[in-house]
Amino acid sequence: MKFLAENLWVRRLLSLLTLAVVWELLARLGILDPFYAPPPSEVLRVVYSLFAQGRILSHLEATFTAAVAGLVIGVALGIFFGFAAALIPLVAELLEPVMMLLNAIPRVILAPLFVIWLGIELPSKIALSVVLVAVLIFFAVYSGIKDVNQLLVDRVRTLGGGRRILLREVYIPSVTAWVLGSLKVAVGFAFTGAVVGEFVAATRGLGYLLQFAQSTYNASLTLGLIFLIMTFVLLLFVGAEAIEHRLLRWRYRGYNQQAS
Repeated sequence: MKFLAENLWVRRLLSLLTLAVVWELLARLGILDPFYAPPPSEVLRVVYSLFAQGRILSHLEATFTAAVAGLVIGVALGIFFGFAAALIPLVAELLEPVMMLLNAIPRVILAPLFVIWLGIELPSKIALSVVLVAVLIFFAVYSGIKDVNQLLVDRVRTLGGGRRILLREVYIPSVTAWVLGSLKVAVGFAFTGAVVGEFVAATRGLGYLLQFAQSTYNASLTLGLIFLIMTFVLLLFVGAEAIEHRLLRWRYRGYNQQAS
């Protein structure tokens, strides 16, 4: 019991396995209609056949490329514009209304517009992922800088520190925690943008396959593709969490000391 109490990921895995076993039993007993809710064993068989036949590889490549490219570009743009808006009042006046508008609407509705502008290939999917991620990171950076104690800024300036010193010693350390805290959510947003863009219009990708599965009422393929997407997001999520723990180990060390 102590092992389970100290290992969050083990508890999560056991919860998922329990759900899968119950689902399998209900499907085998005929309580769940396999046409609408096929058992996990059938879903895994479909996933295995996709890999065995090699049909899934080009689709995985398309979705993964769009999501990772959108994540990297979106984070870079969000950091750049967040710093610019927080430190330059004129930029804030121009950017803040646009970002607030993009934050207020469901941004996936931009997918058809990007298809019209950029076509049905990779650029339109990357663009949607970039917008989803950039808005999130923008507000993380903007809030991180605005959250800095003004007394600390005034003291640095009193000691002769200019904008470069403030940026390196005050703003960047503050923003790092905010950005890394948002990175895990950004991973999900990046994949959402890629898959939704492919679902709207594409020639390949997991979103394209999802649209095909929906049109043919193939629940096994639909659930198999959802399983693949969740697996990739989870792997990147774990990677983002590892980066956060490594770069912010001082914070977690402090939490552990308080807990003990």
